[in-house]
Amino acid sequence: MRWVVYLDIDAYYVSCELRDRPDLAGRPVIVGPDPGLGPTRGVVLSASYEARKFGVRSAMPAREAARRCPDAVWIAADFPKYGRTAEEVRTLLRARFGDVVPLSIDEAAVGVEADDDAAVGAVAVSVQAELRTTLGLPASIGVATSRTVAKIASDRAKPGGVVVVRPESVAAFLAPLPIRSVPGVGPKTEVRLASYGVATVGDLAKGLPLGARREFGDMARWLVRLARGESLPESTSDDGSPRSRSSDHTFVADVSDPREVEVAVDSLARDLAESLTKERLRFQSVAVGVRWEDFTRTTRSRTLPAASEGPERLASTARRLFEELWAAEALGKRRKVRTVSVHTERFQTATDRQLRLDGFEERSGPST
Repeated sequence: MRWVVYLDIDAYYVSCELRDRPDLAGRPVIVGPDPGLGPTRGVVLSASYEARKFGVRSAMPAREAARRCPDAVWIAADFPKYGRTAEEVRTLLRARFGDVVPLSIDEAAVGVEADDDAAVGAVAVSVQAELRTTLGLPASIGVATSRTVAKIASDRAKPGGVVVVRPESVAAFLAPLPIRSVPGVGPKTEVRLASYGVATVGDLAKGLPLGARREFGDMARWLVRLARGESLPESTSDDGSPRSRSSDHTFVADVSDPREVEVAVDSLARDLAESLTKERLRFQSVAVGVRWEDFTRTTRSRTLPAASEGPERLASTARRLFEELWAAEALGKRRKVRTVSVHTERFQTATDRQLRLDGFEERSGPST
């Protein structure tokens, strides 16, 4: 039987830091800008489980985290380290399983042939032990015959557990879970579903009323099929590359000058392009997002005619997207900017034979 083993490194950024600082094991540790060093508008990037006991969570304002957990040890983020560590994890998995699907910097999936749930469970436990012994990283692992269910199982396994879902048990496993357990269901979708009386995956499995089917369209059919334990096609990159990369910057004070934001966008795009070049990845989709002073968010994206690479192309596209976004905002509320982000998707692996098409693609489109 073909199984999916879905691996999720626990408290990833913190776990990367604890490899270098084992003396901090068992203490509340937060990766993010230390409020004790001066005013900051930054947020928590990762928190150890000891810090989470005080209510500290990812994306929480750093000042609030410091108030809740005054004895926490703060560590500044080291993104190059986190990228290197992610590649170490993938290298370990490739050596053992061959093909690896990296789904984010701290998550990956592999396919495993096993006779039954006991056999594949033993494989998962051994992978977990090897990661701990070889790389010093704790992981939660979900196992199922579909990647989506395996992902949900890995969330239920946190921290440091293994959850195996047999094919005949998928519906029973999913039914009592809150609807937010389903990948892709965020807080807004959760509220919309609740208005139709849908609070759990089991509720969803009973089907959606006509109004909800009209509102959600194709997503409604996808959600119901998942809730019933039906297999869904999994999307992957042809070359196994990660699905997206992003970088963001939170200003110390809300910014009203678009030139200041544009400088940040340019810097984020160039840093991101450098990281993608090191990974030999070309991008085809670019997005710029802004979180405003009222905490609402606006995003503008563009798909290029062909995959591209290099800082100039990414920076110029990102700047143009921000200019369009700001122009639309100037016609309305004229809010200040709190955070800006640059996001890339639709990757291809770069090869020495690929040409740099900067400045040509938009005029002529991709060659064949």
